[in-house]
Amino acid sequence: MIRVEKATKSYQSGKVKVRALNDVSLEVKKGEMAVLSGPSGSGKSTMLNVIGCLTRITGGRLWLADQEVSHFPDHFLAAIRREKIGFIFQQFNLLSGYSTWENVSLPLLPMGISEKERRIRAMKLLEELNLETRADFMANELSGGEQQRAAIARALINDPEIILADEPLSNIDTGHVRMVIDILRELKKKGKTIIVSSHDTQPSMASLVDRTVYFASGEISLQEELGEEL
Repeated sequence: MIRVEKATKSYQSGKVKVRALNDVSLEVKKGEMAVLSGPSGSGKSTMLNVIGCLTRITGGRLWLADQEVSHFPDHFLAAIRREKIGFIFQQFNLLSGYSTWENVSLPLLPMGISEKERRIRAMKLLEELNLETRADFMANELSGGEQQRAAIARALINDPEIILADEPLSNIDTGHVRMVIDILRELKKKGKTIIVSSHDTQPSMASLVDRTVYFASGEISLQEELGEEL
């Protein structure tokens, strides 16, 4: 289970103090798929980064898998990210000096897994995403849609319990949207917890969503759970 309690996040922008999150509370149960929705600057991406232990909250508390992690030191948070969380970033964050399969396998490096095994695991995911023919291409040689699919494969390489996706369908052509949604469906069947940040939920993805949380000005304006407003 993921639980956020009265979270605030503030940062300084010049002489102005900006509050990206304001007293936000949220709960996502194990195996659920939740969508964080709202316009740019509403706080949804900040919340995704908080849940992913990429950003520390200024105030409030955060639980992952029934363990409070709000005040964990950085090296513990790094271990949680590596072992329990898979990230799909909107900007891909692929390393241009590495091949596609090397980028996909990067999360396995700190685990001491051999290069041969890393490539085997990466190729399996690349095949599922129709990218096996691009395995040895450098990341900067891929199209935008191919980079997005490579980023999805990288997020899944360590078989994480939690998958966090920032606009995962935004740079994929319509022919591959169905493929990504099918992958999300299979992950949900396996009991993975999935949180997606999106300004616009695809109708074809709606059947997978257990709850939608609407953000505005750093606050939750509305929550809907299986058709019920909260």
